[in-house]
Amino acid sequence: MIDSPMLPPATAHAVSQWTKAGAIVTLHRWLLVIGGLIVASVAVLVMCLQFGATRVEMRAVMEAILTVFHGEHIDADGLGTPGIIMVQIRLPRVLMGFLVGGSLAGIGVTLQALLRNPLADPYVLGVSSGAALGASAAMLLGIGTAFSLVPALPLFGFLGGLLSLVLIYRLAQSQGRLPVHSLLLAGVILNAILTALIMFITSIMDPNRSAGLMAWLMGSLTAPSYPALGVFVLYTVGVLAILMHKAQTLNVLTLGEEIARSLGIETEWVKKQLFLLTALLTGAVVSVSGMIGFVGMVIPHVVRMLIGSDHRLLLPGSALIGGMFLVVSDTIARTLLAPSEIPVGIVTALAGGPFFLYLLLCRKDRMN
Repeated sequence: MIDSPMLPPATAHAVSQWTKAGAIVTLHRWLLVIGGLIVASVAVLVMCLQFGATRVEMRAVMEAILTVFHGEHIDADGLGTPGIIMVQIRLPRVLMGFLVGGSLAGIGVTLQALLRNPLADPYVLGVSSGAALGASAAMLLGIGTAFSLVPALPLFGFLGGLLSLVLIYRLAQSQGRLPVHSLLLAGVILNAILTALIMFITSIMDPNRSAGLMAWLMGSLTAPSYPALGVFVLYTVGVLAILMHKAQTLNVLTLGEEIARSLGIETEWVKKQLFLLTALLTGAVVSVSGMIGFVGMVIPHVVRMLIGSDHRLLLPGSALIGGMFLVVSDTIARTLLAPSEIPVGIVTALAGGPFFLYLLLCRKDRMN
C-alpha cells in the first residue's frame, strides 16, 4: 500500500492497517475456500465423465484418467470401448469445458470491476463477435485447415477477435487515455455491427453449413486433440494467473479511479492491461467454444453472494465455480436427448436467464 499526499495521513494509515489485517484473515479463508472448491471441482469432473450417450463405470473412468496422466496409450489401445470413449472424447472435452467456463467467469469478474458495471460480461467488449465473425468467414470460404494441420475455425476465430480488439482500442482511446464509458460504447456498437455481418454470412451460406454455423454460434464444446488442449491450458491458465495477480488492484478500482490514483495506482495503464488480457482471453475462448452466454455475467454474482466481493477470493472462486457450471451444463446437453446433443449455450441460457431476472427483481424491490 502506497501512502499518497492526496489522502489525509489518518485515512492512509487506516487503509494500510485494514489491508494488512484483511490479508492475514484472508489467507486462512482463502486456503479453506479455494481448497474446498478445488476438491469439489475434481469431484464434479470425475462424476461428469461417467455420463453421456453411453454410461461408463467409475472404474473405467479412473483407469482412463490414470492412463492419460501417465502418458501411456493415449490412443486407448487395450482399454476397450469405454477406454476409447473416455480417453479420446470425454476427458479432453470435460477439461476443455472446465477451462472455458473458468475463463468466462474470470473475465466477467474482471470486467465488472473494470467497468464498475454488474451487468458486464465477456461479450460486452465486442471481441466475442469478432471471433465469431472470423470463424464464420472460415466456414463461408470452406477452409478446413489453415497452416499444416492447424484447424481453421479456432485460428480464424482468434484472429477475428484480435482484429476487433485493435479496432475497439482505437475507437475508445482518447489522448492516450482509455475512458471506461468510451470503451463500453465502442464495444456495444461494434458488437451490433459484427453481429449483423454474421447474420449476413449465415443467410448466404449453403443450408447445411449454415446449420452447423448456427449450432456453433449457440455454443459447442468438441473434444480437442491433446496437443491442442495443452496449448489451450497454458494460454488460459497463464492469463487467469495474471488476472488473479491483479486482484488487489481490482479491489481498489471498484472504489473509483480517483481513489485508486490517490493510492498510487496508474489507472490508465492498469485499464489497458486488463482490457488487453480479457479481450485476448475472450477471443481464444470463443474461437474454440462458440458463443456461450450468461456464464461470465451470472457466475460472478453467485460467487459474490456466497463468499463476498474481495477479488482475491472472488476471482479464483468464480473461475472454479464457472468451470464446474459449464461442465455440468455440457453434461446435461450431451445426455438430455442422447444420442443427439443440445448446444451448451442453450443450457447455460436456460439456467442463467431466470437467475438474471431474479437479480433484476431483487434490485427493483430494494430500490422501492
